[in-house]
Amino acid sequence: MPPRGGDPVRSLKIAQLLKDKVHAVNITDGSRAVMRMSSMAMSKLLLENEIEPIMQISCRDRNKIALQSDLLGANALGIQNILCITGDSVKAGDQQDAKAVHEFESVRLLRQIQDFNKGIDPTFEELFDKQTNIFAGAAADPSCRNQRSLRSRTKKKKEAGANFIQTQMVMKREYLIEFCKEISKPLEIPVIAGVFLLKSYKNALFINKYVPGANIPDNILNRLKDAKDPLEEGLKIAAEQANDFMNIAEGVHIMAVKAEHLIPQIIEMANLSLEY
Repeated sequence: MPPRGGDPVRSLKIAQLLKDKVHAVNITDGSRAVMRMSSMAMSKLLLENEIEPIMQISCRDRNKIALQSDLLGANALGIQNILCITGDSVKAGDQQDAKAVHEFESVRLLRQIQDFNKGIDPTFEELFDKQTNIFAGAAADPSCRNQRSLRSRTKKKKEAGANFIQTQMVMKREYLIEFCKEISKPLEIPVIAGVFLLKSYKNALFINKYVPGANIPDNILNRLKDAKDPLEEGLKIAAEQANDFMNIAEGVHIMAVKAEHLIPQIIEMANLSLEY
């Protein structure tokens, strides 16, 4: 998560803890509609520190001209991995008077990247300078119970140029199994499954209430509620999920909001490595 301020030192120190332990580091873009340093700036800083970034771009805050400019700029800076997201509602954030744009959503953004990679200009026949080389991905929520919509949306993202799917947090393994078996594998698109560190029972209740799409089941809530050391229990749950999900999906995306320094511990507890 980029800093809420102009100094990237703390975020870079956390990212350095992950160096040589992960394939890439995901950089959020105004997650939950909260102001932070731009994902492009943070991604470039990671590249300078020899850490591979996956740069998020949210469609919420920019019109298509700004999005197009950011895509070209990211490519020029050597940022190749871009996760295309529509973006959380501004009502989820702390500046609710802000105006959302949403001229593009994730599928249209993916199509724009596909065009740029082919050298197609949105106004002229071709880009004046050379085509881009962006490896685009998209998000999905395997916990969504509207399977028809989930299948249709994922298919559209694949057709629009998504090379991988990065999921929201998954708390029920059967949802991930169903998503991979019924949707991603037939579409031949790899899945990076979301693992989320729950730090306490209170933290889990907060996430269930305020994070869109979150659905933490009772068995996990009870483990946290009954634990003598809730954080240690949360680490165990995350490690169990990471190890398990590696046998279901093609990779895992470990999220530990405001506790990113604990991700190496989760990786070690899960017995994962870059050679996995």
